[in-house]
Parts: sequence; C-alpha cells; structure tokens
Amino acid sequence: MNPKIIKIAIVGPESTGKSTMSKYLADYYQTIWVPEFARGYCENLTGDCTLQDEINMFYGQLALEKELLPKANRLLICDTTFITIKIWSDALFDGTPQEVLDELPKHQYDFYLLLDIDMPWQDDPLRNFPTQREHFMQVWHQELKALNANYKVVSGIGEARFQNAVKAIDAFTAKLNLSA
Repeated sequence: MNPKIIKIAIVGPESTGKSTMSKYLADYYQTIWVPEFARGYCENLTGDCTLQDEINMFYGQLALEKELLPKANRLLICDTTFITIKIWSDALFDGTPQEVLDELPKHQYDFYLLLDIDMPWQDDPLRNFPTQREHFMQVWHQELKALNANYKVVSGIGEARFQNAVKAIDAFTAKLNLSA
C-alpha cells in the first residue's frame, strides 16, 4: 500500500520563479513535478485568451495532475494550481465560471508555497501585469485564506529562496511526522 502523497503547490504572481522552484524542489526531494498546463496551452493560442480557454486550462491542469500523481515519490510538487484560473478569470473576464468555482474546494493541496514578489520582473510574452504584482500578491493571500489553506510565503533571491522553500516544506512535513 502506497503512503499518501503530499501535494505541495508552488503559487504566486507572475515572474516569481514558480516553474524554476518547482523543478528544483522536485529534484531535491527526488520526486516529480506537475508543470503549469496553461503555459503550453497559451503558447499555442492564435488569438486572445477567452473564458472557454480558462475552463480548458482548468480541466487540462486537473488531468495533468491526475496523470502524474501516481508517479510521485511522497511529495507531488505542483507548479501552480487551479486557483490561478480563478484569479485570471476574475482579472480578465470579471468573474469565474461556476463549474470552476464548484470544483475548487474539491481539489485542495496539503501545503502551498506563495512565492514573494521580491524577485526582479522578467519579461515573457505570456506575462501581462508587470505593474500589478503587489495587487496580485494580495489576491493570492485572499484566495488562500478563503480556502483556509495551509501556506507559507517564501522570499529571497537565488539559493536563499530555494533554501527558504526547503525549510518551509521540511517544517510542514515534520509537523505531519513525515520526513520528506
């Protein structure tokens, strides 16, 4: 019988190093990570993102997590979560589809690392809001609190940021009497 897989979500505003952190943490904990489905999806869009695209990305992320979960070694590191769909839908379309809202509480994570906005902005064609990082940081806090999520803000640059993330995960798993 396999022990329960602990789902760790790496979240935060744009350009906070979520994908890089996810890869590093997966390597460190000798497990796999779930990439952000939306990135590949958006790279293939030929027009502006629609509300239907947000729904498609929601279900794509769900399917990718479900596919990769059995391959995880004690921890599953997730580069972003379904909350991202809610945040972007609210920001871009003034609301989130009900089907996404209905599913959000059913797909929680054991622990969230909210990456701070203390890193310099890096331009990317898929990033939209370089001047609204503080706003989106507050939105992330609100969304995580609304879910009563167990989360920790991770700050720092480079290796310090990574070490702060490891300390947060180790402290969380120690409370569960697990060694990551």
